[in-house]
Amino acid sequence: MATRGVDIQLKVGTTFLGGQRGATLNQSTETIETTSKSTGGWKEFVSSFREWSIDCDGLLPDTDTSFTALKTAYNAGTAIEVSLVDADGDGYKGSVIITDFPLEYPYDDTATYSVTLQGTGALTAVVGP
Repeated sequence: MATRGVDIQLKVGTTFLGGQRGATLNQSTETIETTSKSTGGWKEFVSSFREWSIDCDGLLPDTDTSFTALKTAYNAGTAIEVSLVDADGDGYKGSVIITDFPLEYPYDDTATYSVTLQGTGALTAVVGP
Protein backbone atom coordinates (compact mmCIF):
# COMPACT_ATOMS: atom_id res chain seq x y z
CA MET A 1 0.00 0.00 0.00
CA ALA A 2 1.27 3.50 -0.80
CA THR A 3 2.15 5.93 1.98
CA ARG A 4 -0.31 8.79 2.31
CA GLY A 5 1.07 12.25 3.00
CA VAL A 6 -1.60 12.83 5.64
CA ASP A 7 -0.04 10.00 7.68
CA ILE A 8 3.40 11.65 7.94
CA GLN A 9 4.00 13.96 10.88
CA LEU A 10 6.92 16.05 12.09
CA LYS A 11 8.03 15.58 15.68
CA VAL A 12 10.15 18.13 17.49
CA GLY A 13 11.92 16.17 20.20
CA THR A 14 9.26 13.70 21.31
CA THR A 15 6.15 15.78 20.54
CA PHE A 16 4.24 16.15 17.27
CA LEU A 17 4.21 19.64 15.75
CA GLY A 18 0.77 21.24 16.05
CA GLY A 19 -1.07 22.60 13.02
CA GLN A 20 1.20 20.83 10.53
CA ARG A 21 -0.16 20.41 7.02
CA GLY A 22 2.64 19.66 4.57
CA ALA A 23 6.20 18.40 4.84
CA THR A 24 8.91 17.74 2.28
CA LEU A 25 12.08 15.77 2.98
CA ASN A 26 14.84 17.01 0.66
CA GLN A 27 17.95 14.86 0.13
CA SER A 28 20.84 15.64 -2.20
CA THR A 29 24.39 14.56 -2.96
CA GLU A 30 27.25 16.66 -4.26
CA THR A 31 29.33 15.13 -7.00
CA ILE A 32 33.01 15.31 -7.91
CA GLU A 33 33.92 15.14 -11.55
CA THR A 34 36.52 12.43 -12.30
CA THR A 35 36.64 12.76 -16.08
CA SER A 36 39.94 11.99 -17.75
CA LYS A 37 41.22 11.36 -21.27
CA SER A 38 40.48 7.65 -20.79
CA THR A 39 36.70 8.08 -20.23
CA GLY A 40 35.91 7.98 -23.94
CA GLY A 41 34.51 11.51 -24.18
CA TRP A 42 32.01 10.93 -21.35
CA LYS A 43 32.07 12.81 -18.08
CA GLU A 44 32.35 10.65 -14.97
CA PHE A 45 31.45 11.51 -11.40
CA VAL A 46 31.69 10.05 -7.92
CA SER A 47 29.39 10.75 -5.02
CA SER A 48 30.63 13.21 -2.39
CA PHE A 49 28.97 14.95 0.55
CA ARG A 50 25.27 14.41 1.20
CA GLU A 51 22.83 16.83 2.80
CA TRP A 52 19.19 16.92 3.81
CA SER A 53 16.52 19.35 4.93
CA ILE A 54 12.81 19.43 5.73
CA ASP A 55 10.36 22.07 4.55
CA CYS A 56 7.18 22.13 6.63
CA ASP A 57 4.09 24.34 6.80
CA GLY A 58 0.87 24.52 8.74
CA LEU A 59 -1.72 26.48 10.63
CA LEU A 60 -0.25 28.68 13.35
CA PRO A 61 -1.16 26.99 16.64
CA ASP A 62 -2.41 29.02 19.61
CA THR A 63 -0.27 27.04 22.02
CA ASP A 64 1.95 24.09 21.19
CA THR A 65 5.02 22.71 22.96
CA SER A 66 6.77 21.72 19.72
CA PHE A 67 6.12 25.05 18.03
CA THR A 68 7.46 26.86 21.09
CA ALA A 69 10.58 24.64 20.95
CA LEU A 70 11.08 25.62 17.28
CA LYS A 71 10.77 29.34 18.13
CA THR A 72 13.23 28.96 21.01
CA ALA A 73 15.77 27.08 18.87
CA TYR A 74 15.43 29.63 16.06
CA ASN A 75 15.88 32.62 18.38
CA ALA A 76 18.87 30.99 20.11
CA GLY A 77 20.43 29.72 16.86
CA THR A 78 20.75 26.23 18.30
CA ALA A 79 20.23 22.79 16.80
CA ILE A 80 17.16 20.74 17.68
CA GLU A 81 16.23 17.08 17.15
CA VAL A 82 13.35 16.31 14.78
CA SER A 83 11.83 13.26 13.18
CA LEU A 84 9.49 12.77 10.24
CA VAL A 85 7.46 9.63 10.89
CA ASP A 86 4.35 7.73 9.85
CA ALA A 87 1.62 6.40 12.16
CA ASP A 88 3.77 3.36 13.03
CA GLY A 89 6.73 5.55 14.02
CA ASP A 90 8.76 4.62 10.92
CA GLY A 91 10.65 7.37 9.13
CA TYR A 92 13.72 9.54 9.60
CA LYS A 93 15.34 11.60 12.34
CA GLY A 94 18.23 13.97 12.80
CA SER A 95 19.52 17.22 14.18
CA VAL A 96 18.55 20.46 12.41
CA ILE A 97 19.07 24.19 12.48
CA ILE A 98 16.26 26.49 11.41
CA THR A 99 17.22 28.54 8.36
CA ASP A 100 13.85 30.07 7.47
CA PHE A 101 10.81 30.61 9.70
CA PRO A 102 8.16 32.93 8.21
CA LEU A 103 4.85 33.51 9.97
CA GLU A 104 2.00 34.76 7.81
CA TYR A 105 -0.90 36.80 9.23
CA PRO A 106 -3.36 37.59 6.41
CA TYR A 107 -6.25 39.82 7.41
CA ASP A 108 -8.82 37.57 5.72
CA ASP A 109 -7.56 34.05 6.44
CA THR A 110 -5.99 31.76 9.03
CA ALA A 111 -2.48 32.57 10.28
CA THR A 112 0.13 30.09 9.03
CA TYR A 113 3.78 29.21 9.44
CA SER A 114 6.41 27.60 7.30
CA VAL A 115 9.82 26.44 8.42
CA THR A 116 12.97 25.18 6.74
CA LEU A 117 14.96 22.75 8.85
CA GLN A 118 18.52 22.24 7.58
CA GLY A 119 19.95 18.91 8.65
CA THR A 120 23.28 19.04 10.41
CA GLY A 121 24.89 15.62 10.43
CA ALA A 122 23.42 12.31 9.38
CA LEU A 123 19.79 11.60 8.54
CA THR A 124 18.96 8.34 10.29
CA ALA A 125 16.19 5.87 9.49
CA VAL A 126 13.94 5.01 12.44
CA VAL A 127 11.61 2.07 12.98
CA GLY A 128 8.65 2.48 15.31
CA PRO A 129 8.14 0.49 18.50
